[in-house]
Amino acid sequence: VQLHASGGGLVQPGGSLRVSCAASGSIFSINSWAWYRQVPGKQRELVAIMHEDGRTGYADSVMGRFTISRDSARNTAYLEAYSLKPEDTAVYYCNAAGLGSEGADFSSWGQGTLVTVSS
Repeated sequence: VQLHASGGGLVQPGGSLRVSCAASGSIFSINSWAWYRQVPGKQRELVAIMHEDGRTGYADSVMGRFTISRDSARNTAYLEAYSLKPEDTAVYYCNAAGLGSEGADFSSWGQGTLVTVSS
């Protein structure tokens, strides 16, 4: 299963952005979607997660500003970010976990998309 992330870019502080993650390959079901971010010299941190039943969770630093969603028919997840701050600058990675068409579990990562918040 391959993931392709897109939508990053340069945004001014206070602005908004939506990043997307499309999954392709032999997918039977996707049980969870997650977005992580990483800045140089720091560990990758979980930003948002959506479980199979639709429950979501967010890091305290983005609560109320970021929203994770999915389009199951398209095997695609989104992260909408509002009121962006310079400290949100990072490479954003998506992760999908689920069951492949041949019955094997998978957990795949996207290639990362850079979000820069700067004036």
